Amino acid sequence: MRAAIFVGQDQPPSIEDVIAVEPGPGDVVVRVGASGVCHSDLSVLNGTLPVPPPMVLGHEGAGTVEWVGSEVTRVRLGDRVIASLTPVCGSCWHCIRGETHLCEAGSAFGRVTRVHRHDGSTAPALSGLGTFVDVMTTSEFALVPVRTDLPDEQLALIGCGVTTGVGAALNTAKVFPGATVAVIGCGGVGTAVIQGARIAGAARIVAIDPVAAKREAALGFGATDAVDPADDPVEQVKALTDGRGVDFAFEVVGAETLMQQAMGMTRRGGTTVLVGVPRFDAALAVPVFPLILADRTIKGSYYGSAQALRDFPRFIALIESGRLDLGSMVSQRLPLDRLEDAFETMRTGDAIRSVISATS
Repeated sequence: MRAAIFVGQDQPPSIEDVIAVEPGPGDVVVRVGASGVCHSDLSVLNGTLPVPPPMVLGHEGAGTVEWVGSEVTRVRLGDRVIASLTPVCGSCWHCIRGETHLCEAGSAFGRVTRVHRHDGSTAPALSGLGTFVDVMTTSEFALVPVRTDLPDEQLALIGCGVTTGVGAALNTAKVFPGATVAVIGCGGVGTAVIQGARIAGAARIVAIDPVAAKREAALGFGATDAVDPADDPVEQVKALTDGRGVDFAFEVVGAETLMQQAMGMTRRGGTTVLVGVPRFDAALAVPVFPLILADRTIKGSYYGSAQALRDFPRFIALIESGRLDLGSMVSQRLPLDRLEDAFETMRTGDAIRSVISATS
C-alpha cells in the first residue's frame, strides 16, 4: 500500500510503498475513502508542531472497515467510520467525566509503529491515525461508526476541522441566539466556526481574513459581515457593534498577534476563544488588570470540546437536514500523489479545504 511519510522539516512528504504492521486484537483496518488536508499536517512539515520523523501523515479521514481485531466491539466489518482526532477509550478519568476530547489514551496511540518502510525503518502514525494512506490501521477507540449516505469526503472533514470549528462555537463558547461573533481566519476550521455560530442563532457574525475570496465565501456560509484585516480589524469590529466589541471572538490561526486582536475586539463581559494551533513555544502576554475589570474570559478550545461518539452523529444530522454545509467547503479533490499540491494551496491560502480522495 502507499503512504505519505513525513521525512524531515521543510521537506515535501514522501509518497512511498509501505507494508502495514500486523494489527493487534484491539485494532481495526480501514480502507480510507477520503482524507482532509488539515493545517496541523502542514504544521508538522514546517516544524510548528515538533514531531520526530519518520511519521505517516494525515489525521482527518473516513472510510470502510475491512478487518477487526478479536477484542474489538465498537465497530464491525463493513461499517463506515470516521477517524477521531482524539481517541475515546471510555474508561479514563476524563472520559467518564464527559471530556472525551481529553482522553488519556491519546498520547500512547501516537507512538505505536504502523508501517515498515522500504529502507527497513518503521514509522508511527500522526495522532495514531495516519490517514494519508490507502489502508489505515488504528485502534477501535479512534473510530466512530456512522450510518449515512453522505460521501466520504464530507465525513472526513468531521474527523478534525468541522468538529474543531463547529464544536468551538457550540460546545466551548456556547454561542447563544442573538449573539455577536467575530472569527479571525476563514479557512476550513474558521468556516466551521462561522457555521456553528449560525446554527447557534448568532445575530451578527464577522468574518476576518486577508484573502478576499475567503471573505466572500464566508458570507455564503453564514457570516453577516466581512472585514479585511489590512485596516485595523479591531476598530472595524467595534464599529459594527456600537463600539462595544463582540460577545465571542474566535482566533482560528494560531498567531499571537491575532490572539491579541481577538481579545481587543471582545466586549466587556465577553469571551475570547483560542482555536488555532500556535507554535509549541508560543506565549501570550495578557494584561490582567483590564481582564479582571472588564470581566472577560479567555478560553482554549481543543477539538471543539467535543464528545466524538455524541457529536459526529449530531453533525451528520445537521448536514443531512441542510443546516451544515460541508460540500461547499471542499475546494479541490486530489489523489495521494498530489498531496504536496494540496499543501502548496494551503500555503497560498487559495482553498478552504483540500481533500485527498481514493476516487480522484
